[in-house]
Amino acid sequence: MSDKQQNIEARVDRDELVSYLDTYLDVDAGPDFCPNGLQVEGTPTIRRLVTGVSACRELFQRAREQQADAILVHHGIFWEGDSRIITGIQRRRVAELIEGNLNLIAYHLPLDRHPEVGNNAVASQRLGLSRLSPFGDYSGMSLGFSGELETPVPIASLLERCRSVFLQEPLCFPGGPETVSTVGLISGGAESAFRQAIAAGLDAYITGEASEWVMNVAREAGTHFIAAGHYATERLGVQTLGEHLTEKFGLEVCFEEIPNPV
Repeated sequence: MSDKQQNIEARVDRDELVSYLDTYLDVDAGPDFCPNGLQVEGTPTIRRLVTGVSACRELFQRAREQQADAILVHHGIFWEGDSRIITGIQRRRVAELIEGNLNLIAYHLPLDRHPEVGNNAVASQRLGLSRLSPFGDYSGMSLGFSGELETPVPIASLLERCRSVFLQEPLCFPGGPETVSTVGLISGGAESAFRQAIAAGLDAYITGEASEWVMNVAREAGTHFIAAGHYATERLGVQTLGEHLTEKFGLEVCFEEIPNPV
């Protein structure tokens, strides 16, 4: 039997897969504002897995077209503060999953902070950061990393690396030194941690989004702020986790790109 045939025929019990992911991603290590793990139950056996950044009907429909058994995302469909009444958009999303007998599995902060397959770990490596240290406190946990570039580079070169890694045009608020040596990184919407980067004396800080106040603070604090895209900075973790599951269980995994400019 060929490796390809073995891969196609591989399957895993849903509860076994979710239990493995819960442990591997250490979901109980700290608080979150959404449920991590299985959010909607589907078929009990998983052979084909579709991954994506954010749960939405388009992703669910693509998964159904591929006859997938489960969807693994970073942003699920249930969040703290949401209405408990399932109507409208939420009803249509849940109905799409149930009609397709699809499992929806989501990991938010655990996939940001994981030291191997996490958004920030993978991005730090691809940006060329070394001597990494945990960075960005959230409720006593570090979500991101700070590190050093092996060779200091002009800010323009760091922006080019961001384009190459995140596949999106970064928005830069300059304020730091012309040559960058130290960088902090937290994926997604972590602009509030900019002040932690400033306090740490970093030359540049990279996250996904920017708020209005960032521009003047960057200028006055002497630290570059780079918004490389919320979606773009959180693409890497779920892709890498999917690859890990292929290696671990032999599952057929396909990442579905649904670009979001934010």
